[in-house]
Amino acid sequence: MSRDLGQDVSESSAAAEGLGQNGPAPLYMQVKQMILGQIRNGNWPPHHRVPSESELVKELGFSRMTINRALRELTVDGHLVRMQGVGTFVAEAKGHSALFEVHNIADEIAARRHRHHAEIIKMERGSATTEQAIALGIREGAPVFHSVIVHYDNDEAIQIEDRYVNPELVPDYLQQDFSRQTPFTYLSQIAPLTEGEHVVEAVLAAPWEQQLLHISATEPCLLIRRRTWSQRRVVTSARLLYPGTRHRLEGHFKQGDS
Repeated sequence: MSRDLGQDVSESSAAAEGLGQNGPAPLYMQVKQMILGQIRNGNWPPHHRVPSESELVKELGFSRMTINRALRELTVDGHLVRMQGVGTFVAEAKGHSALFEVHNIADEIAARRHRHHAEIIKMERGSATTEQAIALGIREGAPVFHSVIVHYDNDEAIQIEDRYVNPELVPDYLQQDFSRQTPFTYLSQIAPLTEGEHVVEAVLAAPWEQQLLHISATEPCLLIRRRTWSQRRVVTSARLLYPGTRHRLEGHFKQGDS
């Protein structure tokens, strides 16, 4: 909080120059764009206090209803955090993953200039249950490898990777040190991805998952069920669990994509 409020309001006013004269966009949308501009250009970093509704009304000359709607929608979108009796602040940016692609979580974290590390919870050999056999395309009771890994973004748990692997395709999986490289990196070398499947759900974490992610029982979570193929054979079936307040999915498509 090294910057004073007068400077913030002054910058808001400067950034808002021309608001109301920018074409057909509704006024509340113009206010949203002005605030997002302040966030994206670094003037208002995470945890920075945003001028109050009264201050913005005074500086921008818009109604309180217009300002309130802009702040409310930016809060719903995850750009701001509003604390009753305290004020409105710029939210910490959420991590994100591609919805239609398979990426390395370590690369996604590095792209945000954050630090990735992983904690190995479980590495074991077992016998495939009916559900696991169907998912991997193997017979029930056949050998299966199982790993549970927690991935961290700047020391904050961001994903539980609960993965089953077909030993016929990746026989040395359990011998790998996944604190040094992710399963994604290793599997991409041994059984290159040719096809993938994502199923996305909103869930509540199981008690053991809550403990690993350091979240409450009521924290909504994002679950991706992912299967990957190499040369028409299923290599892995994974559950990727993210705390909903720390992560989002992004996708991009064009008309005609299928």
